Amino acid sequence: MAAEIAHKLAALAIAPTATLTHAETTSPATWKDTLIASGSAPASFELIKTLIYKPKTAKTATTIPVVVIAREETETNSGAIGKALNLKELRLASDDLLKEFFALDKNSLSPLSLTESTFSKVVTVVDPSIASSSAVFAIHANSSSETIFLSGKDIESYLKKLETPETKLQELGTAVTATAAPAAAPAAAPKEDAKIEGAVQIAIGVKKEVDFPTWYTNVLLKAEMIDYYTVSGCYILKPWSYGIWEEIQSWFNSEIKELGVQNSYFPMFVSASVLEREKDHIEGFSPEVAWVTRAGTTDLEEAIAIRPTSETVMYPYYAKWIRSHRDLPLKLNQWNSVVRWEFKNPQPFLRTREFLWQEGHTAHLTKNEADVEVRQILELYRRVYEDLLAVPVIPGVKSEKEKFAGGLYTTTIEGFIPTSGRGIQAATSHCLGQNFSRPEMFNIFVEDPNDHSKSYVWQNSWGLSTRAIGVMVMVHGDNQGLVLPPRVATVQVVVVPCGVTSKLTDEQRAAISDTCEDLAKRLKKVGVRARADLREGYTPGYKFNDWEQKGVPLRLEIGPIDLKKQSTLAVRRDNGAKAPIALASLETDVPALLETIQSDMYARAKATYDSRIVAVTDWKHFVPALDSKNIVVIPWCEEEACEDDIKERSGRASEPQDERAPSAGAKSLCIPFDQARWAPIEPGKTKCTACGKDAKQWTLFGRSY
Repeated sequence: MAAEIAHKLAALAIAPTATLTHAETTSPATWKDTLIASGSAPASFELIKTLIYKPKTAKTATTIPVVVIAREETETNSGAIGKALNLKELRLASDDLLKEFFALDKNSLSPLSLTESTFSKVVTVVDPSIASSSAVFAIHANSSSETIFLSGKDIESYLKKLETPETKLQELGTAVTATAAPAAAPAAAPKEDAKIEGAVQIAIGVKKEVDFPTWYTNVLLKAEMIDYYTVSGCYILKPWSYGIWEEIQSWFNSEIKELGVQNSYFPMFVSASVLEREKDHIEGFSPEVAWVTRAGTTDLEEAIAIRPTSETVMYPYYAKWIRSHRDLPLKLNQWNSVVRWEFKNPQPFLRTREFLWQEGHTAHLTKNEADVEVRQILELYRRVYEDLLAVPVIPGVKSEKEKFAGGLYTTTIEGFIPTSGRGIQAATSHCLGQNFSRPEMFNIFVEDPNDHSKSYVWQNSWGLSTRAIGVMVMVHGDNQGLVLPPRVATVQVVVVPCGVTSKLTDEQRAAISDTCEDLAKRLKKVGVRARADLREGYTPGYKFNDWEQKGVPLRLEIGPIDLKKQSTLAVRRDNGAKAPIALASLETDVPALLETIQSDMYARAKATYDSRIVAVTDWKHFVPALDSKNIVVIPWCEEEACEDDIKERSGRASEPQDERAPSAGAKSLCIPFDQARWAPIEPGKTKCTACGKDAKQWTLFGRSY
């Protein structure tokens, strides 16, 4: 890579001071240390940083990233830069955006990442002190393991060569230099602080509590949960994550079949005329709908949408199949993928352009039957999160503003991500009422068996997606990597041979290996998903780290001393606790310990969630509670104007932005079904915290994903 760039620079009459190939670096501090340690770097040099920001834009607008090139020690003020460029809310770009525009990660970016093809698609801002400096600057050669040293004038010359009449280099001296942060905003921690000192190369490398977005991405990649795909916003689910989805599928399938639900499959394509029949419903999805407009080189007569959800796909056939009250209830579910072409920063599992889910669609004779099923399904969703994933949730109903477009009401379970202090919608169960069955829609009706009148059916829809996996990772993971709840872990127990040294005989080594395999087989016979790690060429320490990073709930160690004692050392992933287990009682002790791990993980997560729900009855405490990474519960009037005002007022406060999060303003998360955990609302006396009108119910508000 460095050689290619040097050749390109030579064509511009730019001669590098030096070029170096070295170990990959992930922070400015390690980069500089690596260059100095090489002994081949210039005696004196400075680092150049290249930051990519994404301005806030409308969903349908084309993203134009802002590239800021500055000296490493310069504190860049994104707010001032945005103001000078007349752009809103500059946030650091996601990994996906970097790959989309530059095909590089953040550790490989440099001024040389800008080319004739990319320069016109971005706004480039350069610190003018670079060109005027006599210093030699180190910049990445489009790789975190290669460095080129150039003068400031050479860097400016390279960038100037990219200018066009329409796109010029921006020099913002005062905007690039940071001003004092507002008093209300906590100072952002330096990026170097996120690095885990002494972390081995295969470790996560950054601290969850300091650089949460990078931690999350690193965990998913290094634990082999996902891989990036060539289409931005789409991800490959590798077996380690898909296995979790299979466990959820298996459990949920058996439960819904007990309720009389049958699985089916409908096509992914829907015609424009059908999709647009329900304008209220599709309005919420319209910016995200992906359209097929061509087959080969031929334009289609009518554009075909790829389903964002399947109401309009399925309901014409419900009208065809439902002819009598005896055909009710009709309960169908399908496991499929849907496409929602998000224009916001995608994030694996949480916000992706294609995702896996199940969607259930049912039709009932009466509203009461529909109401009962809505709550039955929501309870199953609660159990998926709490019983399988060990993630606590709060069941409730959405406000009118936040309910499913076109529905009668929406019930939800709301999760919480402690590290970011944000709520997250975990799953929803909607009562659609008769909105889709009415004659101007899909005209789904039967003859009422009692009075023989025309009766339009009552419908529900409900869905759970692979977002659940992302929530689980965020809630339980730590600085070592994943922490998997035993009930969904692809491998629940790993058996690792230890103490195998050159002093042991071949027979002793074989005995240890055979015992490891035997333990795994014994555990499998009692339903435990176990594996013996007999890989050669890897130390026990490497294997420990590898399986800890992947979140395997329990490790069993077997060595020469363990064989003599006829026991194994059990090490828990969730808390690191170690205790011996007798081999004779393996089949009973290990399953019991896995259940203990499962319940302990849930208990810890629930205690954290509960401690971060703050009851607020005075507005002055509302934003401070949010800024302390809590969600709030307030007595609320349930008026939409008040809800809008809460989001606007709470969004004014200055707070560091998680670049993956959509908004700083708080929105209503749900009106919890369990109102008894807070003081009773006294009609006419208890007032809304936000507007002072009569409150109706306690309602959760929070910043959210």
